[in-house]
Amino acid sequence: QVQLVESGGGLVQPGGSLRLSCAASGFTFSTYAMSWYRQAPGNERELVATITSAGDSTNYADSVKGRFTISRDNVKNTVYLQMNSLKPEDTAVYYCNGQRTRLGRKYDYWGQGTQVTVSS
Repeated sequence: QVQLVESGGGLVQPGGSLRLSCAASGFTFSTYAMSWYRQAPGNERELVATITSAGDSTNYADSVKGRFTISRDNVKNTVYLQMNSLKPEDTAVYYCNGQRTRLGRKYDYWGQGTQVTVSS
């Protein structure tokens, strides 16, 4: 059974930091690109950051560049999102996603989400 379980969300003041974690099980984690998405109320889900299966390349949304860092541990089957200098507009539910394409078939897994609220 595939599972992606996010943790680390919460309430933080503007300028503060949080570290999100996503523990994966039920699939070969090291072969999947992993991403973090977020969705604020009334908005569409947006891609925040992506890391390749080997962890050798990352990409970020312009809105988080220089503030967020995605990383992964293929031994612990966990992907992280370090969020610094948080702003109220970072408030959203953050989702972990795993994706790969093999033999023409796309595999796409999602976690249940963790709430991040940035407010004074």
